[in-house]
Amino acid sequence: MRIKRIAAIAAAATLTLGMAACGGDDAGEGTGAGTDKDFAAGSTMERLNQAQAIKIGTKFDQPLFGLKGLDGKPQGFDVEIGKIVADELGIPEDKIEWVETPSTVREQRIEEGAVDIVVATYTINDTRKERIDFAGPYYIAGQTILVKADENEITGPDSFKTTGKKVCSVQGSTPAANIEQYLSNVGEQLVVFDVYTKCLDALKGGQVDAITTDNVILSGYMSQNEGQFKLVGGTFTEEPYGIGLKKGDNDFRTFLNDTLEKIFEDGRYLQAWKDTAGKIDSADPKIPTVNRY
Repeated sequence: MRIKRIAAIAAAATLTLGMAACGGDDAGEGTGAGTDKDFAAGSTMERLNQAQAIKIGTKFDQPLFGLKGLDGKPQGFDVEIGKIVADELGIPEDKIEWVETPSTVREQRIEEGAVDIVVATYTINDTRKERIDFAGPYYIAGQTILVKADENEITGPDSFKTTGKKVCSVQGSTPAANIEQYLSNVGEQLVVFDVYTKCLDALKGGQVDAITTDNVILSGYMSQNEGQFKLVGGTFTEEPYGIGLKKGDNDFRTFLNDTLEKIFEDGRYLQAWKDTAGKIDSADPKIPTVNRY
């Protein structure tokens, strides 16, 4: 009996050492980031976790939310939200592929599978929900107007009807659609480009008199051009930002909504804000209510 017990102990010790050695090899290869995650078989979460990779669409031209840095990687609040999603999937930050996704192609990028999610100042609305799904919202912005610091005739959206001045926005964006009701001649007064940086160049060059989009985007441009511009008229819409994903992937949408609610509570959401947009806007954002439509 004593010999049998010794043999059993030796066998167990051998098995333990073998498992430890295997674990050490996995860690050395850097493939163990998602091993503690358990996702439903066949789900998008399992697929991404097993691939240890995710493609996230965001903007590269919007300070504070998504701006391409000197290292070639985007930085900002949207980017931090994307990193948190990857982390919850068990995917390390260096395995994220950032895909530039301007407003005009956000739905297209999702539909064609070029990205797994889009986090790009993406306003949730019914028209877009005909093509893709949203998780969130994770932030509530508001549309406003940016003008040169010495501009005094434009004081809010109603000014465009009386002054006939030109305003710039991005093609296919919610702000571009919203501002039309305040223009006396849409064809002459509304100038659209594919990205907001072109609007900023047009404003600097005098081709347009104002830019309209969400307050946080315009605040970012003001932070990079101190003293040159000002915001006028306050906000005149509510823009709930959501995470875009492929239509009909309900399990993935539930996961993303669960993730957002989790970080609203555990402090990661506010920390992401403080590390990015909060450096300009010190007021903590109001925590939105997730819409699980």
